[in-house]
Amino acid sequence: MRAPRPDIPEAIDPEAVSPSAPYRALKQFGLVLLCAAWVALGIAGHDPWKTEDATSIGVATEMSDSGDYVVPRLAGEAYVPRPPLAYMGGAVAIDLFSPPLQTHNAARLVVALALALTLIATAYASRELNGRAFRWLPVLILVGSIGFWDRAHVLSPELFMTLGVAIGVWGLALALRRPAAGGLSLGLGIAIAFLGNGFLGPLWLVLTALILPACGTEWRTRAYLVTAVVALVSGVLLSLPWPLALNTRDPALLAQWLASETPGDYVSWLGNGHAEPWYYARNLTWFAWPALPLLLWLLWLRARGFNGGLRGPGIAIPGVLALVILGNLLVMPDARLANALPLLVPVALLAALEVDSLKRGFSGALDWFGILSFGLAALLMWALWIDAYLYGMPADVARLFRDTEEGYRPSFHLGSMLAAVALTVLWVVLVRPARRSNRRAILNWAAGVTLIWGLVTTIWLPYLDSRRSYRWTVEAAARHVPPQGCIASRNLGEPQRALFDYFSGLRTVREEVDPNNDCPALLVQYGRLSAPPEPPAGFTAVWSGGRRGDDTERFVLYVKDKP
Repeated sequence: MRAPRPDIPEAIDPEAVSPSAPYRALKQFGLVLLCAAWVALGIAGHDPWKTEDATSIGVATEMSDSGDYVVPRLAGEAYVPRPPLAYMGGAVAIDLFSPPLQTHNAARLVVALALALTLIATAYASRELNGRAFRWLPVLILVGSIGFWDRAHVLSPELFMTLGVAIGVWGLALALRRPAAGGLSLGLGIAIAFLGNGFLGPLWLVLTALILPACGTEWRTRAYLVTAVVALVSGVLLSLPWPLALNTRDPALLAQWLASETPGDYVSWLGNGHAEPWYYARNLTWFAWPALPLLLWLLWLRARGFNGGLRGPGIAIPGVLALVILGNLLVMPDARLANALPLLVPVALLAALEVDSLKRGFSGALDWFGILSFGLAALLMWALWIDAYLYGMPADVARLFRDTEEGYRPSFHLGSMLAAVALTVLWVVLVRPARRSNRRAILNWAAGVTLIWGLVTTIWLPYLDSRRSYRWTVEAAARHVPPQGCIASRNLGEPQRALFDYFSGLRTVREEVDPNNDCPALLVQYGRLSAPPEPPAGFTAVWSGGRRGDDTERFVLYVKDKP
């Protein structure tokens, strides 16, 4: 190791600044409480929202009603672009907890379970790689990640892929000390990622496992070979039952699923799609905040040979995985931030490594930036809510929210109000002037994110639900549906199909599947309209509508003219 330099902070004993220090039990309880609050907020209390939340809850509801856990169905049609783990989890939760919970709220309970397990697996991976004192830091970084809060609180295949990746990382970390246990964990992670979202997550984990032997002699051993063999066998055995059951039910459905898992779906030049690398370059800056600046500090420090350099399992395992995921995302034809959720796990593990050596000026800047930003944001959210409650939503604020309706007045819910007040008071108490440290800055940031997410999902949730829910739109359309005959649909998206079925039992015959249908009614989804659209030949419009405050999409119901 190089000799210390005055401009480079020396490594700090993490035991002196971690929750393992005095008052460990109390600190750990507080951290568990913070993480539990972050996980629970936003799980219940609102209708299904597009996109993945609506689709997944629709499929899970139908799976629960039918008892068929092999063939997922969306609005009555077989739906197999992805394996069914997310839908199965939602269906089981519905069976267990609905009633008393509403169906969509019950389905999202499995989201809370998946989030909690993701945080636990990340904590154990960090503990295995870097020691007990580092088990909480990557968890707080994940909780504080801007891109994680909204997308991770919906029922989606990508969330289960993220869980599989986190468990797989834990398995790779265990491999050096307990090869068989590491192999089982890696195999379990591969299976969960596969059953959640297909081959993408397993591909990342397998490539990482294959590349690691090039990173050091610790992976070129017989013990690591044992890990690889156990992972391969367990991963295949846990993954095979669903494809085999699907093939037994209907080989055509298996072929349909396999057709959606082509190499061109993962690498643009192997198919007809086009990669959008700049999409991730633009969005990862905020999506991975605050992990990104901490990761840059790690690279700047370790690349110059300080604190052990870039060698060692704590760098190699999450580093290789992060590069594999990022490299694949940059060449994928379907640029979606939901696919980047698993990237946050290895990035958080890396970002936690040099938090303690971060220059006090940098950590102080991050701390005060977070306190001021979240404090001002919370103050603004409270002020806007009070003003809207008393006088209605001002036109300027409605335009800022891209809301086409002004004058909205939020309702008062005692439970939500008490929760919002409690979160605000707890945040003020937590960030009060106290002994400042680098780790305290990360904790304060995570607490600030939890506060804002808490205000969004308590006092502001009725407003968001009124704008993002399709309940009123679907119920209004259902009142104009002819009493007899089928209903055709045109350009109706998957989330919308799921929600029309979920809220009213309205299932359409898609023109994309059956263009020669003879249905007496036709439901068409349009984008933003400047004027009423021309009805199809032989049809008359009987209803038109969309979500409240949203003019970006419009639905029109046509009825066939009588001869």
